[in-house]
Amino acid sequence: MTAKKKPKVYLTRKLPDAVETRMRELFDADLNVDDVPRSREELLAAVQSADVLVPTVTDRIDEGLIEAAGPGLKLIACFSNGTDHIDVEAAARKGITVTNTPNVLTEDTADMTIAMILALQRRLVEGARVLTDRPGEWAGWSPTWMLGRRIWGKRIGIIGMGRIGTAVARRAKAFGISIHYHNRKRVSPATEDELEATYWDSLDQMLARVDIVSVNCPSTPATFHLLSARRLALMQPTSVIINTARGDVIDEAALIKCLREGKIAGAALDVFENEPAVNPKLVRLANENKVVLLPHMGSATIEGRIDMGDKVIINIRTFFDGHRPPNRVLPGR
Repeated sequence: MTAKKKPKVYLTRKLPDAVETRMRELFDADLNVDDVPRSREELLAAVQSADVLVPTVTDRIDEGLIEAAGPGLKLIACFSNGTDHIDVEAAARKGITVTNTPNVLTEDTADMTIAMILALQRRLVEGARVLTDRPGEWAGWSPTWMLGRRIWGKRIGIIGMGRIGTAVARRAKAFGISIHYHNRKRVSPATEDELEATYWDSLDQMLARVDIVSVNCPSTPATFHLLSARRLALMQPTSVIINTARGDVIDEAALIKCLREGKIAGAALDVFENEPAVNPKLVRLANENKVVLLPHMGSATIEGRIDMGDKVIINIRTFFDGHRPPNRVLPGR
């Protein structure tokens, strides 16, 4: 009896060892052992020869790349929750199914959001630098030194009350923070009651009334520069902004201007408009302890990455067993 041919699976980045080992067991998997981002030429070669492409959020799988795909490519199994880096409509026209890994990173990203709020308001990075960058400078405890801001009793305005936004709200409520949110539609009455949350149909009005703004919405054409110069100007001079979603939701140049002019008290950013490039002006602000910058690590836990890999494997196996994969992404969604 002839053994069933394994689908050829091309991974664009290195994944956790446990995930890669399982992929090698189940598929003809082409690994990226060195974790060097694949070039455009390498991706073109991959889509022309592979049965499955497994890209990450750093890979731009656009219409041109999809149109160049060979007849064997039937599935793009994204190792990511978001799919804004994939031209899903072009893939549908080509007859290629797209899947993602939803509902895996909710708790990890929400944890990081709260951590960034605390780091910013309590000056944690600045305090750590005193000991590591300027040893011997610290003279001991003082009642007026390194004073931050209390978060208990503050108001948080969550932009995007999906799974992550709701998880942020639950954690924030436990810290004694009052929950406000703006979303395309209201959450269920039960969730509003649980969180004692206030819904704002007008984003402008919410921004003017909260102390902490948390960006938790996806990147779409509708959310590009959602926090524009005009909207950022509505925020209170004592308020801060946290972004663990996507960099292009905020007009970065306008944010830098507001921070430099003291119109906003601070920002904590895990994502950037042109990442992996980080605006040098933001770096200067970080060196001046006006912002906290992290290298897109909000979802970076061992458990989360393995869970993502498991979802990718399930999507691939289900597809090649002749069934609809559980995390199929449809055009326009």
